[in-house]
Amino acid sequence: MSYHHFTIDERESILIYRTQGLNFSQIAKLLHRHPSSISREWKRHLKEGSYSPSHAQESYHMAKSHCGRKRMLEIDHNLSNTVKHLFLNYQWSPEEIEGRLRIEYGKTVISYQTIYRAIYRGHFDDNSLSHGARGVIRKLRHRGKTRHTKGHVENRGKISISHTIHERPEEANNRTRIGDWEADTVAGKTGKSLFSYSNRPLFSFSKNQKGSC
Repeated sequence: MSYHHFTIDERESILIYRTQGLNFSQIAKLLHRHPSSISREWKRHLKEGSYSPSHAQESYHMAKSHCGRKRMLEIDHNLSNTVKHLFLNYQWSPEEIEGRLRIEYGKTVISYQTIYRAIYRGHFDDNSLSHGARGVIRKLRHRGKTRHTKGHVENRGKISISHTIHERPEEANNRTRIGDWEADTVAGKTGKSLFSYSNRPLFSFSKNQKGSC
């Protein structure tokens, strides 16, 4: 039998059955629970001789809220202050902060993804800033614009090549017809491109012995 937490209805049933004089084994059979689970639930939330289903349920939710993995920057306040100082005061990017801390400590202390999540979560926000200011997200170099997902390919500033040289017709490749032209593409600096067209007809002329073409 897999264990699952008591619901508020089960806790109220436990109180009713105990009031009626039933023991833990009898209650366990009615609720399809193990007797030790009923006994532990009763003793754990018994305060000054009385059992309150609502208080037991509230205690359960309170304990559950403290479960799970804690966020690194919320646990390590020194690390949080260091990251905040480098990010806000020195305008370092999360990638630069991760690299700097790795050099200082000789190992990865915090990943830049964790820093980004903390920024977008508002961990470093100043309470004096309005909601419309988007907090310290505006401190990011991309001004809080949506970041690209993993595997994104940048196409800005690139010219789409519709046909490659391998798709050139055989007639043009052998220069057996008139009207085909070659065009070379020269890529310049990032974001810029230059087309250099060579007006070279892909047609070869041969001269026979009589001097005619």
